[in-house]
Amino acid sequence: MNRRSLLRHLALALSSSGALALSGCGFGLRQPQRFAFKTVYLTLPANSALGVEMRRYLLGSGQLVILKDAADLFKADVVLDVFSELRERVVVGMNASGQVRDQQLRLRIKFRLRTPAGKNLIQDVEIFQQRDLSFTETAALSKEIEEASLYREMQTDIVQQIMRRLGAVREL
Repeated sequence: MNRRSLLRHLALALSSSGALALSGCGFGLRQPQRFAFKTVYLTLPANSALGVEMRRYLLGSGQLVILKDAADLFKADVVLDVFSELRERVVVGMNASGQVRDQQLRLRIKFRLRTPAGKNLIQDVEIFQQRDLSFTETAALSKEIEEASLYREMQTDIVQQIMRRLGAVREL
């Protein structure tokens, strides 16, 4: 066997052992969320940013019907109550002249999942996200844009966490 052929066989053996190791560890592509319910009623204002994103994720699953009319509340399998959505900006650093240098952006969402009859499937939960934001007066407009972007990112993270929790519900 020549050297080139030996290297090919060695490369093939190493790559196939890597694939074998990955399959043995439980690695698999992410599958679509499976829900134990088919219809959901959201107690979120239709025009809130969180409400729009939650509806988009729930409809994007392709498995759920979102009921919007309050009269349909008792027709839903589950009710997702969002009690609060609180956005905070806290000053965490100042320079010697008292000007703001560092801020912390915080987003808190409190929710629960229940049946229309009142049985709690997910108890009251508060999900909290925070991001640090440096601040300079000379770049106020760009920092405003960065702040909005950070809030959107935190909101998306929270919506994904809520979706994972909804997917973990197994019995109604």
